[in-house]
Amino acid sequence: MSGKPITLRDMGSFHVGGRIAEISGKPETTVTFSAGGMPARIDPNGAYLVEAMYVQYFLPEDRKGKYPLLLWHGGGLSGVTYETTPDGREGWLTLFLRKGWDVYNSDAVERGRSGFAPPEIVAGEPHFVAMGDAFVRHRIGAAWSDDPAAREQLPGGLFPVEAYDNFARQFVPRWTTTDAAIAAAYDALLDKVGPSVLLLHSQAGGFGFPLAQARPDMVKAIVAVEPAVTGDVARAAALKGVPILMLYGDFIDRSARWPAMRQNGLAFAEAVRTAGGDVDVVDLPAAGMRGNSHMMMMDRNNAAIADLIHDWLVARGLVA
Repeated sequence: MSGKPITLRDMGSFHVGGRIAEISGKPETTVTFSAGGMPARIDPNGAYLVEAMYVQYFLPEDRKGKYPLLLWHGGGLSGVTYETTPDGREGWLTLFLRKGWDVYNSDAVERGRSGFAPPEIVAGEPHFVAMGDAFVRHRIGAAWSDDPAAREQLPGGLFPVEAYDNFARQFVPRWTTTDAAIAAAYDALLDKVGPSVLLLHSQAGGFGFPLAQARPDMVKAIVAVEPAVTGDVARAAALKGVPILMLYGDFIDRSARWPAMRQNGLAFAEAVRTAGGDVDVVDLPAAGMRGNSHMMMMDRNNAAIADLIHDWLVARGLVA
């Protein structure tokens, strides 16, 4: 634990969205769920409520943010991205809560506590990430080793590499076939919570930007942390009333994928500006903040980046 106690006016959780799907024509089976237990007769046919999303919220007593702050995570991850860092420091959920924001942290459809649909309902196969793949892909290290002492971190990197195994414990399967369901659940969340500020990481850019283009009245600002995907360039004008902050970390030139993804993000930002929108792009190394990985909300300077984001939101008149 760190910092002073936090006083809340409320906290809780809920599930939102989802649909009823039917399974029929399957044979009954007998299952013994626990060793030594009584066998149970299972009929898999019937209605299933699938594709709902789990959301946890924390509302500070001294509220300063004018709108809720919605934390949306990246691919192969869950809302734990924004909770305590792998090495035990305060994550962005707590840091923004201390700054007076109503914080809503969610696990996207088919992730974490949002649950999973039967294979007869959800199409496709789940994809999993190996420890070494994420170590390199998230620009934490240059080379992986199963020996923790031999893992090669990028020079000057700020990810707490000594706690990398704790980060790997957070990995969850992801599907490439559930994007529509994920988008629908995020849309339902906006309906429930109301106008909000979206904080998007990586894959979540592909949900947050299109949703803001479809419902700009419900999105008061977007903070996009290394968005892997953005919105529809042809509809850039839809965001001219939504202030946008885009953040990029270090070591991008050493990545196989990130130079092109950043360029796509910059092109989208320019399209929104050309349409009359307000977009700030912060290249953290150019701003004097070197060493950040793709998981900058977990890096050792995560509090300084949270300050940068909060100050930007203050400048946009979104803090009382």
